[in-house]
Amino acid sequence: MGIEPDTKDWTWVVHRRCPECGFDAAAVPAGRIAEEIRANAAAWRNVRERTEAPWWSERPDPGTWSPLEYAGHVRDVHRVFATRLEALLTEHDPLWPDWDQDAAAVEGNYASGDLDAVLADLSAAAEYVASQYDTLTPQQWQRPARRSDGASFTGLTMARYHSHDVVHHRGDITRKRD
Repeated sequence: MGIEPDTKDWTWVVHRRCPECGFDAAAVPAGRIAEEIRANAAAWRNVRERTEAPWWSERPDPGTWSPLEYAGHVRDVHRVFATRLEALLTEHDPLWPDWDQDAAAVEGNYASGDLDAVLADLSAAAEYVASQYDTLTPQQWQRPARRSDGASFTGLTMARYHSHDVVHHRGDITRKRD
């Protein structure tokens, strides 16, 4: 049995608290986005330091990613949002290409990654995009962009959506294992 693709529309998380993870992205001001991204990346390392190695590669059930797979996904989330931010800053109202996270997990062979390398790449990708968020002006936070499904974002709502995604996934591994 493979992982069932997530087809839910999560765009509502930019406006209200997520009942699953408790994170309220709408309450995060622009000036704290980069701090949230960095703190989340550090939290992945903290979880790594307090757990045994086999735990990272084991799925809690056949339909749920292992922590290693989630870490690979979060690393790629940071990379995708860095690309989306670049488009937002260099194009007028860009239309972001689709990103199939499930195909990326298969193509990237997330389950076979080297944990330390994945976590180092996750930290580097988080730092890169956080440093980009640090430089945004008030006008850039308001620039528009669209996802291919028609969902509209500003720089700020995109960053809040990004923040929720990575916080939620760290919670996915800790809620299921702690």
